[in-house]
Amino acid sequence: MPVPRLAVSVDLVVLTVREQRLCALRWRRDRAPYEGAWSLPGGFIQLDEDLPVAASRLMAERAGLADVRIHLEQLATYGYPDRDPRQRVVSVAYLGLAPDLPASSRAQVLWTAVDELVHRDRAAFDHRRILCDGMERARAKLEYTSLAAAFCPPEFTVAELRRVYEIVWGTSLDPRNFHRKVTGADRFLIPTDRTTTRDGGRPARLYRRGDAEQLRPPMLRPRAS
Repeated sequence: MPVPRLAVSVDLVVLTVREQRLCALRWRRDRAPYEGAWSLPGGFIQLDEDLPVAASRLMAERAGLADVRIHLEQLATYGYPDRDPRQRVVSVAYLGLAPDLPASSRAQVLWTAVDELVHRDRAAFDHRRILCDGMERARAKLEYTSLAAAFCPPEFTVAELRRVYEIVWGTSLDPRNFHRKVTGADRFLIPTDRTTTRDGGRPARLYRRGDAEQLRPPMLRPRAS
């Protein structure tokens, strides 16, 4: 039986919070297939390249984000036979989360609010599904891990952290209850001796991310009744 011809690619779901909206990097396609549609930044892996190495390389080459502090984890694998009209391609998707990132150095790559990408714009391949999977992974992990701090600068206020949860989850949270929960979670936040007035109003204490990976107790997402 002949060995099937198969290509392997890496696609990147890169999320950040910009101007109080959850945004993703999109690639503006200027050639077939799907000319004029948006796609996620990514590309094919090299023969001598491990997947995490390929993801980091493509983050710089295709996403235009070199030397940026970013949380990067493998999301899922997508491989149904006709997902790419050119040939059989299996894609390994990675999820990247970071604070308010700069504009990409690539002219074809733009930050766009995820609701615009999901509900309105035409998507290439199965990238709308991959983006939705990445968004749900981020929303779910905010419940039981300390990953929300990946959207924050090295030092942040509780109000800034709360806005991350509200933007990613798409809901409002009670400020007092939120403050009590996050400051009471074991090793989630480390208070500093500094304050800031950048939120407006009275000086607010600055915190750093602790060494906890799992939130105890978890921060449960409000469910629609």
